[in-house]
Parts: sequence; structure tokens; C-alpha cells
Amino acid sequence: MGQVPTDAKPDEAGRLTRDLARLVEPFHAVTYYSAEINQLRSDGFAGWWHAYFAYRPAPMGPVDVPVVVATFYNFHPRMIERAVPAVWDILSPAAVAERRAELVAASMARIFGGGDFDVAMRRAADLAQRAIRGATTDARPLFASYAALDWPDADDPAMVLWHACTLWREYRGDGHNLALAAAEIDGIESHVLMAASGHGNQPTITGIRGWTEDDWRAAVGRLADRGLVDSDGTYTDEGRRFRHEVERVTDRLSGHPAMVLGQDDGDQLRTDLSALVGHLIETGEVVGVWPPPAVLK
Repeated sequence: MGQVPTDAKPDEAGRLTRDLARLVEPFHAVTYYSAEINQLRSDGFAGWWHAYFAYRPAPMGPVDVPVVVATFYNFHPRMIERAVPAVWDILSPAAVAERRAELVAASMARIFGGGDFDVAMRRAADLAQRAIRGATTDARPLFASYAALDWPDADDPAMVLWHACTLWREYRGDGHNLALAAAEIDGIESHVLMAASGHGNQPTITGIRGWTEDDWRAAVGRLADRGLVDSDGTYTDEGRRFRHEVERVTDRLSGHPAMVLGQDDGDQLRTDLSALVGHLIETGEVVGVWPPPAVLK
């Protein structure tokens, strides 16, 4: 969760799906990493995480804690309970979603305002919008709530692309949750498996997802009982095969947008997004990996 895999090799059918997911994620991530998003503090939010648990689930409306916990189940429930539903006394879900869009628009104007990427931006916006429109909302609660939002004005292709990438990211994220649930992997276990593949480690992940060391050790024990990791949390051969299968299922459940585009238009979107995301990473606006190096312990 949080990182499209690079080690779990997709089959041929999943290659374009995986490649595009790796590019959609960092473009969407301007939401979290841009300087502008920190202006939510001036609206009354206590900090970055406090604001996050206001705007990220906001399209679902003023739902109670159990709904957010179920949707964001890779977080320890107490992280959510500290914010929800009180955050919506500061700004309503509709207001905070609108405010986030305003701040992202300011970020996009600052980052891409020079005009160097106008052609790639407009083409990528058209392709990504076409790809994600019409994707099924079945069993995808977060994607369904975002899909119900109005599209940005077509005269602002950067925001159209950001919205399309956000929809795409939540579509895949919900699909990944479905794959994990079918594999009987809970929230903390998903992080143990991710750390085993080289993305993050126990101190970092527990620190930013709210789990404790005891939670982590218990999850390692459960996965070890299933033969997926050794007692130190490293993969067994079976565990590596297991994770690759979960990722293949995720690709299959998330393949609709790439299928809509087909190979030629998919390749074009990959080329254009690569240029745009490359600019974001080169300028330090996003880091392109998870967990962010700044939080690694």
C-alpha cells in the first residue's frame, strides 16, 4: 500500500497497467507534497495528518469513523479517530474538497506555468480522462465517491490530468484492497510484506501509519505461521510468490483504464506522463517513492 511495486514483475497483460500506475501515483501525489497544501493549517487544521484525514475521505461525505477505518484500513484506527469526524467541524467535506482542489490548482500553475509542457499536458489530460471515465465503481467505495465529483474545466488541462490521475489512483487502490482482502491480508500485514520487498521498514512504517512495535511483531508472527515470512520478517520463497500473485490480481482488477486506451495510446500517455512526472521529481515537488526518504528511520 502506498507504492506500486517494482520487484513483483507483471505478466505481459499487466505491464502497461503497472507502468501507467507508477506514473499516475506521483502526479496525483502533488496533492500531498506540494508546499501549497500546507496552507490548510491556516484554515484551522492542526497539522499535515489532521488535514489529510479531512480532505482525502471528504468526497465520501461526513461519514463516521468505522467507514473511514474500513476504507483506509492500512492505518491504525486511532490515527483516524483522532481526526474524524471532528475535522469536518472546521470545514465541511464539500468545502475541504473544494479547498484542496484550489491548492492543487495553485501548485500546478506554479510548477507547470512556464508553458514548456503544455502539449504533453493537454494530450495526457485527454488520454487519462478517456481512460478512467466509465470505470466500474463496483466494490470501490473511495473511487466511487471521487468519480461522483465534477470534472475540472477543460480549459485547465493540468487539473483535468490531476483529477484523472486521482481517480485512477483511487481505482487501483480500491482494487488493491480487494486483492489483499481476498488473500486474507490485514492492514499491518500488508506493510510487513511491503517492507520485506524493500519498501520502508518497521520504524518508519509504524511511525507514519500509527501501528506499534507489538502490532508489527504480531503481524510478522501471523505471516510466519502461514509460511510467507521468516521470523525476522524477510520473505520466504512462498511469500515472494504470494506477493507477486497479489500484485497480479491487483493489475487484473485495475486494468480497465489501460485496456480502454490500448497499446498505442497507452504508450503515448506513458511518454507524456513520464515527462511531466520527471519534472516533478527533478524539481523536488514529489519524491516518486514511498516511504519518502525524509521520513526513513
